[in-house]
Amino acid sequence: MKLTAIGADISINDVSCSCSLVRNIEKNIHELMNSGAYKAALTNITGDDIVISAFVEDDMLESVNSKIIEILRKNAENPGDIDGISDTPASAGEGISYAEAKIRQDRYPDAVIVAFDTYGGEEIVGKVADSVMKAAKGMDDVNDIGGGGIDGTLKIPGVGYVSNQTDDPVVVATIDDIESVGAVAGAMVGAALGNQHVRFVRKGTPSYVIPRGIIMSVSAFMNGNVMDLAVPLSERMRISGEVIR
Repeated sequence: MKLTAIGADISINDVSCSCSLVRNIEKNIHELMNSGAYKAALTNITGDDIVISAFVEDDMLESVNSKIIEILRKNAENPGDIDGISDTPASAGEGISYAEAKIRQDRYPDAVIVAFDTYGGEEIVGKVADSVMKAAKGMDDVNDIGGGGIDGTLKIPGVGYVSNQTDDPVVVATIDDIESVGAVAGAMVGAALGNQHVRFVRKGTPSYVIPRGIIMSVSAFMNGNVMDLAVPLSERMRISGEVIR
C-alpha cells in the first residue's frame, strides 16, 4: 500500500482558497474510494494550494491519481497547475505537486503531510522541502518519505508529466507507530523554520506574506482521519522562562 498526495493551485486568486472551492472538492472525495482508494481526504489547504491525499493499494495508484486530477479539474476556479500536465516530457509545464510513500502492510496507515505555498520564494522552496525530508529520514518509526522539489521533469503515475517549474512542493512521511507522529512532524517543521522566509500556518490560512515568502501547513493523516497539526505543535514549541545571560 502507498500514500499518494497531489497538490495544486486551482484557486481564482493568488493568496487563498475560497470556501466554495473547498466544499466542492470535499463533496467529491468519496469518488476516490470508488476508484480504489482505501481512505482519502483533502488534507492540506495552504494559501491558494490544496492537497488531496489517499491511501491506496499499489495496483490502484494510477487509477486513484487519475481520479484526483479529474476532481481537481472539474472543480477548478482557474485551471492553473492542471494546465501544466502533459502527456510528453517535452511539453510539460508548471504543474501539480506530487508525493508518494510506501506503507507497511501490517499497520494502520498513518502519515505526516507537509505542503507549501510560495509568494516570491520559488527559488528557495526546493531547499526548504529538502531540509524537511532530511529531518524525517532515519527517525524512529518513519517507514518512507516522498515528494519535495523537482530537479527535472517528473512523471506522475496515472497523470502525466510536469516540469521543474512546479514550485509548491508536497512532502509526505509514512509512520509505523502513531505515537511517533508528533515527534516526526515536529522535526519536519523545525527543519523548515530553520530556513529564512518560512512561516508555519494553520490549515486554510491565506498567503498574506511579504515577498519573498513561504508558508507551510502540516497535517497528520491517520487511518483516514485528518488533523491539522499547527495548533498542537505551536503549543508545544512555545519557549518559556527567563533568558540566562
